[in-house]
Amino acid sequence: MSDPSPQANTRVRINAVEVLSDSWYVLRKVVFDYLGRDGEWVSQEREAYDRGNGATVLMVDWDRRTVVLTRQFRIPAYLNGHPDGMLLEAPAGLLDQDDAETAIRREAEEETGYRIGAIRQIFELFMSPGSVTERVAFFVAEYSPDDRVDDGGGLAEEGEDIEVVELGLDEAVAWVADGRIADGKTVLLLQWAQLEAHRRASN
Repeated sequence: MSDPSPQANTRVRINAVEVLSDSWYVLRKVVFDYLGRDGEWVSQEREAYDRGNGATVLMVDWDRRTVVLTRQFRIPAYLNGHPDGMLLEAPAGLLDQDDAETAIRREAEEETGYRIGAIRQIFELFMSPGSVTERVAFFVAEYSPDDRVDDGGGLAEEGEDIEVVELGLDEAVAWVADGRIADGKTVLLLQWAQLEAHRRASN
């Protein structure tokens, strides 16, 4: 978040911004006045977690109708009732000062071992706007078996232990329906890919 006190919305008056934590990323408490539709100003307090912006990519082989996902342990999901905390996801990561395409090409290769080819950004979304500032750029990229340059698995020095999983697109969509894929960004990408596959088949 480049400016913790934006002033573009005339219905919002930022009164105070307090940093509550910056040990991992930055958690701020914001005190502000908000002008409601009834014409009354109301004072509110909210906390916003700023971890930077991110990117994610669905790697698709349209000819074989396959996708490459990752499986890794996610402590927040585990703490909130996921049976083992192991989530199937599209490769993703923070931008770390790079543009979104550069960042996701790096993350995809680190996590999966594939050096992706043609890539397309399809949208940019706020994933949890009630509490997290992050915007995520969503990409779809083509890959083939020949594009694999190493085993992937993530960076051991960052504590990553990532399994690479290749699935048929139809199988992956079915896993969304039965709950085996429960990551929001991945569900969005798979549903987009399903529609795109139908479009390609009808042309």
